[in-house]
Amino acid sequence: MSRTILHVDLNNFYASVECLYRPGIRDKPVIVCGDAESRHGIVLAKNQIAKQASVKTGDVIWEAKLKCPGLVQVSADFKKYLRFSRMARQIYGNYTDQIESFGIDEAWLDVTGSTKLFGSGQEIADKIRQRFKSELGLTASAGVSFNKIFAKLGSDMKKPDATTVITQGDYRDKVWPLPVGELLYVGRSTRQKLNNRGIYTIGDLANRDVHRLRLLLGVWGETLWSFANGLDAAPVRLNGDESIVKSVGNSTTTVRDLTNDTDVKLIVYVLAESVAARLRKHGLKCKTVAIHVRDKDLHSFDRQGQLMAPTYVSNDIAEKAMELFVANYTWDKPIRSLGVRGADLVTATGHVQIGLFDGDNLESETLEKTIDGLRRRFGHYSVQRCAMLLDRQLTGFNPKEDHVIHPVSYFK
Repeated sequence: MSRTILHVDLNNFYASVECLYRPGIRDKPVIVCGDAESRHGIVLAKNQIAKQASVKTGDVIWEAKLKCPGLVQVSADFKKYLRFSRMARQIYGNYTDQIESFGIDEAWLDVTGSTKLFGSGQEIADKIRQRFKSELGLTASAGVSFNKIFAKLGSDMKKPDATTVITQGDYRDKVWPLPVGELLYVGRSTRQKLNNRGIYTIGDLANRDVHRLRLLLGVWGETLWSFANGLDAAPVRLNGDESIVKSVGNSTTTVRDLTNDTDVKLIVYVLAESVAARLRKHGLKCKTVAIHVRDKDLHSFDRQGQLMAPTYVSNDIAEKAMELFVANYTWDKPIRSLGVRGADLVTATGHVQIGLFDGDNLESETLEKTIDGLRRRFGHYSVQRCAMLLDRQLTGFNPKEDHVIHPVSYFK
């Protein structure tokens, strides 16, 4: 049976919410930014007026101001955005219980079982958009299709405040002429690889031999081929279904570029302490440590490695992270941001095979739990490593208390 899937994307979400709270700036070009003093000074969102002046998400603030004189700059307030995101989800819940978030401002809805009550997929999408305008003061774009991938493509095709329908009968006419980079999860690197093989549109990708694509991109090539041919059968999760935690991590854009291993080590230990504390809080241990490194030119890479035994001790996580870094970075360029993540999680109380010579690490675990208690009572900075004093400007942050909203992966 053919499904009816909606993808709803709130237009210019952060900027639109800020304009609700500041009516005086609604008719001006507006950008929502991070903290420039902490080198988070990039454009997180812009309103339609700023967009028409070629301001883009990810622009540095000074660059955006050059493009658009008179630009109004507003600091991000994620509590507001979460509030409106929850209200939007309540509206979705009036039409279906199959709601899957894709970041704070986007969601898929499976309304296959609701069409007899509320009308066609397009009619439901239009009702939701109208309710957003009347109840929330926000606009949204919606895509309606028979799978999640094409519904997402549809919501991106017409903005702002529009509904686009892509059917099994017309997707070749509507989807295949689009640039291949428009397809979900075709990033810059993958797009370049495809372009080098003469694959410029989604139709080019759909009509290529799947075995050749697999040779080029591995199993990912077959996945993208399936997306392009409308063969995505991934379900929309039921509302209330919670995905199992797959990893715990923190990252930071540093206040200055990192230029040597000592700089990196300081940041890695700050991040590892945060990751370890969050693992302990949730009663988990990690068996794998992963790092994310981005240089000053915004080129990045990820590496991961397995630990000898599951752990929630910060020293274990930091040492593995540094081992990965030293083995994979040659200091061609200074580093702008770092991330540390614990993956392959297991319950901390589970039975673990202890090594014959490595011991059980009980002393370190007890010490870090004691530090947790001291920090809860007297504050995060009441107990610090001596190394943190080497550069207080670099290490003077608490990533455990930073709450940054990241998009949710399609592949849960």
